[in-house]
Amino acid sequence: MAQQHAVITEEAIAKLKSRIGIKWQPRESWFNEMATRDAIRHFAQGIGDENPLWQDEEYAQKTKYGSIIAPGCFLYSVYWAVGSWGGLPGIHGWHSGNDWEFYQPIFVNDKITFTEVLTDVVEKQSRMSGRTIIQYSDTIYTNQQGEVIAKTKGWCIRAERGASREKGRYSGVRKAQYTPDELLAIEQAYDREDIRGTTPRYWEDVKTGDELTPVVKGPLSLRDMIAWLMGVGSYFMRAHRRALDYQRRHPAVGMIDSATGITDVPELVHVENTRAEEIGIPGAYDYGPQRISWLGHLLTNWMGDDGFLKRLYAELRGFNMIGDTTWCKGKLIRKYVENEAHLVDIDCWGENQRGEITMPGRATVILPSRLHGPVVYPIGPQG
Repeated sequence: MAQQHAVITEEAIAKLKSRIGIKWQPRESWFNEMATRDAIRHFAQGIGDENPLWQDEEYAQKTKYGSIIAPGCFLYSVYWAVGSWGGLPGIHGWHSGNDWEFYQPIFVNDKITFTEVLTDVVEKQSRMSGRTIIQYSDTIYTNQQGEVIAKTKGWCIRAERGASREKGRYSGVRKAQYTPDELLAIEQAYDREDIRGTTPRYWEDVKTGDELTPVVKGPLSLRDMIAWLMGVGSYFMRAHRRALDYQRRHPAVGMIDSATGITDVPELVHVENTRAEEIGIPGAYDYGPQRISWLGHLLTNWMGDDGFLKRLYAELRGFNMIGDTTWCKGKLIRKYVENEAHLVDIDCWGENQRGEITMPGRATVILPSRLHGPVVYPIGPQG
């Protein structure tokens, strides 16, 4: 018999808070442990990123790296650092943002490990679901030499599924529809995508106000969701007996579909409309790490092979549903030198076909200098 959706209790909050400061690693791999050539290619293809630096061995051997490397957001395929999804069993989680710091490239066949620490638990009220809990965590990624290659702060919103459905904040949102001319404009935006590649973008040649060539993603389809999962993997998506064994070990992870009575993993909100409707969203929607990786695509296109993405901050503020289109855009807002590195700060964001900014962000990129030479690694403090 189907059970009612879970509710937030003081006991569950106290138990969650007791985990603050405790270092955590999973008992088994999330998905990728090694940045193999295939794993990097699958990730890049899963976000529609055709940069040959991630996929073409002959091309990559002629770059300063001498081999294929992975984009920084590849680390989502090692672990989805979304703010510590543990605790509050049966309470839904929405990934709400990341603040990444990258220190050095990820080379082909790097073996990557990670640790995560829950850092804070904050209670708030939201228009979408009333009482909500925001979880924050810090995740550190390390390569086989014991070098820290990146770290990120992640946060997610936890809310009762029933409350989210009852409030119906998004009930008035219409699903996307397009005219033939609008679809043609999207196709033309794809055609205008500009991968800088082997042509260095020197720090001296850019100026405040420069705009990045947009990267378009959409109209989002179930195909895109499947391609993303093929590249980044999933913790909950397990087949047959493995799924049953996991459900038995973690019974509260199951999410009831009121339309069918079937209990299955909450991740199906990304591929089944009825699952999304169960939590008050009109239709299936994208993954947070997927959308943030699109911003990474925008930035690495612009900076070229000789640049380095030092920081990427993104907030997930609106739902990007099946059928929606996202334009990833950016503008250079500052250029400066710090600790001998030649830096630019960029405002970047994801904007849908309704003109809504669903993902505000900002980034810092290190560019090569005509006068002072290439980017030097590792970047900045590590710890």
